[in-house]
Amino acid sequence: MLKRLTAAMVCTFTAASLLTGCGQETQLASDTQTSESSVSDSSSDLSGSIPDEVNVPIANFDAPQTGDTIIEMNIRDYGTVKIRLFPEYAEKGVENFVELAKDGYYDGLTFHRVIKDFMIQGGDPLGNGTGGKSIWGAKFDGGVDPHLIHAAGAVAYANSGSTATNGSQFYIVTGKVCTDEDFAGYAAQGLGFSEPSMEIYKTAGGTPFLDGGYTVFGQVFDGLDIIFSIQNVETNSSDKPLEDVIMDSVKVSEYNGEELKWYISDYDYEPPTEAPVENVPIANYTAPEEGETIIDMKIRDYGDVKIKLFPEYAEKGVENFVELAKKGYYDGLTFHRVIKDFMIQGGDPKGDGTGGESVWGGSFDGGTDNHLIHSAGAVAYANSGSTSTDGSQFYIVTGETYTDDMFAELEAYGYRFSDNAKEIYLSNGGTPFLDGSYTVFGQVYDGLDVIFKVQEAETDSSNDKPLEDIIIESVTVEEYDGGDVRWSISDY
Repeated sequence: MLKRLTAAMVCTFTAASLLTGCGQETQLASDTQTSESSVSDSSSDLSGSIPDEVNVPIANFDAPQTGDTIIEMNIRDYGTVKIRLFPEYAEKGVENFVELAKDGYYDGLTFHRVIKDFMIQGGDPLGNGTGGKSIWGAKFDGGVDPHLIHAAGAVAYANSGSTATNGSQFYIVTGKVCTDEDFAGYAAQGLGFSEPSMEIYKTAGGTPFLDGGYTVFGQVFDGLDIIFSIQNVETNSSDKPLEDVIMDSVKVSEYNGEELKWYISDYDYEPPTEAPVENVPIANYTAPEEGETIIDMKIRDYGDVKIKLFPEYAEKGVENFVELAKKGYYDGLTFHRVIKDFMIQGGDPKGDGTGGESVWGGSFDGGTDNHLIHSAGAVAYANSGSTSTDGSQFYIVTGETYTDDMFAELEAYGYRFSDNAKEIYLSNGGTPFLDGSYTVFGQVYDGLDVIFKVQEAETDSSNDKPLEDIIIESVTVEEYDGGDVRWSISDY
């Protein structure tokens, strides 16, 4: 499961990511085509972890001195959050934030991405994760320093895959309190932490798996209860609050000896009761009716794949795919990205993940519907951080069969699933961590064995591109004639 999660989220702060931009490539749980800045909401994004032998003192909770520069962030309807800065460890990161604040850059902007038990993200003038800049115009490299970690209340820059892509977007960590079992799990995945940092994560909480990948430059010392309250707002499938959470002002001030309240335990804070996940019927395996519009996809040297469509749940997504297919748009294109036990991705005329457009030109918002999930054989649009960036690129899920333990692991990081969805993933498999972030619009009902053969293709190590082209010979729009319906790979 680790590789699949990494593939889905390594470019995000988006995941069901998981807000990032990796150059211009449209990925699954990545935010890419629009250069979206993000943070991966998965412990699988391990590449930037700080090695366990670096046992330096952790500075996050070092008291500021009277007269030190601090940030006062006034959040409408919530209150004031005060942030200690660390120029000694994040010089450029602090300079950038302070100068942007002095210019009033952040005033009136929103927290456009909120994930409970993870973080709240803001600082984008476009309000969708695709905008922002540094005081130097372009991006800058804020680097990392082992003295600063992702403890609850830490403030860091979102990026598009490395600290060299820092801009104006930032996030404030909420996270969870970690246990010895959590750290044993990280160790099993090759992730190491220093003793001082582990001690903090086991008391104050945070998001340790982000360490080493993002520039931490500040720490909330007053108003952490406000940040924890914001993380509970209702959001859409792209983690955007349904009601704007607005920064009325972000001001540069001085520390005058105010009380320091680093930990959520310092506040009279009671988390709200979590509402149950709506247990709607899952529609993926609804049999097509005679005469219903279906898709026949012929893959050279592999065979035919037939796809049921769901216009009742993904109207624009179905319309886009059908009209592109009628125009012959997909004929001759390739599956340019293939990851075993995850998915196969195609539909890009450039063949490298950077191209494609909808039938209307540009992107469109296909939305999501919880009647459709990422079961094995599901067909969905790749996007660049939200369903509003759907185009022509699509993927077909292979995934893996889940266990109760695997669901427990996902739920430990904030994922939640209905009982109906779990039942399907436990029996037929799929990629549940993608649910809610991508427009599912179809389901393979014949030829799933073909898709599972394609996923076995040999690929390069850097881009998951097949070494030999896998060509979509044709995608045609037809009518269902009553042929076999074989949803599960066990049917083949």
